[in-house]
Amino acid sequence: MSRKAQAPSLDGILVVDKPQGKTSHDVVETVRRLAGFRQIGHLGTLDPLATGVLVLALGRATRLARFYTGRRKRYTCAIRFGFATDTYDADGEALSEDSAPALDATRLESLAAQFTGTIQQVPPSFSAKKIHGRPAHELARKHKPVELQPVSVDVYEFNLTAIEGSTARFSVECGSGTYIRSLAHDMGKLHGAGAHLSEIVRRAVGEFTLEDAVSLPQLADEARSGKISSRVIPLSNLLSELPRAAVLPIIEKRIRHGAKFNLPLAQIQPGCAPALESRQIDSDNWKPARLRVFNQGGELVAIAEAVVPRTYQPIVVFEASSEPGHR
Repeated sequence: MSRKAQAPSLDGILVVDKPQGKTSHDVVETVRRLAGFRQIGHLGTLDPLATGVLVLALGRATRLARFYTGRRKRYTCAIRFGFATDTYDADGEALSEDSAPALDATRLESLAAQFTGTIQQVPPSFSAKKIHGRPAHELARKHKPVELQPVSVDVYEFNLTAIEGSTARFSVECGSGTYIRSLAHDMGKLHGAGAHLSEIVRRAVGEFTLEDAVSLPQLADEARSGKISSRVIPLSNLLSELPRAAVLPIIEKRIRHGAKFNLPLAQIQPGCAPALESRQIDSDNWKPARLRVFNQGGELVAIAEAVVPRTYQPIVVFEASSEPGHR
């Protein structure tokens, strides 16, 4: 018996509202099952405790993943003071009795200010950081020594929003690689009572926000009705901050073969500037000289990079698609 052919892949970004208790891999596997193909990856994990924005790249969009690695992230979170845990969050084992301290807003704001800016942060022992090729959490679960070095991370905002008993709520905007669990743990050490992360919601990754996200039950309903593609942001709408140009078929053919090409300045249209609160969402590695290249049919052909004025080198080239646009 011949194997059943996979359904045609969807190309683009899908923003999922990850439920609590699921790993990022669990979500990817669920979406693979619903979409009917396996070429799906995530653009940054969330801990099982966390909910909120999990950005998935589908089909040919996986080739754009490298352009999203430096995006800023926004969270709302709750930090429970009174005791620390071994995982730095509510899923871990308590390291002391609960002292249930009364919290003072002025003091917490002062502590939060010490964790704002470019700071040195030690990742949690229960994390995917590698030690001699092995994830740190594997060693931590076996009660083996875990020695992780501090890394430089950027915390742009760390604002107290509410106090509820021994729990303080914060909004955080940070750069890639920042562990909110470590912020909670380190703040607890400075406070003196100990603390751990008790709740966390990721509200945005760069331009992808919780308002854009679909829940897994919603996605399952749309898969059953054949409307899952309506949730996918197509390739042509991605990296909209980059300038764009539409090329003639003769230039398209050169680009498809990875060859350099020339464009007059008048042919290049500016990208869409992000909203003021979303500016500087990229890492220092971002290269503004990049360009989105489309063919005459409006299909994304390549991402190119300027090598000299008006001369571009394709750095990602997409094969021609026989599928119509998703929306």
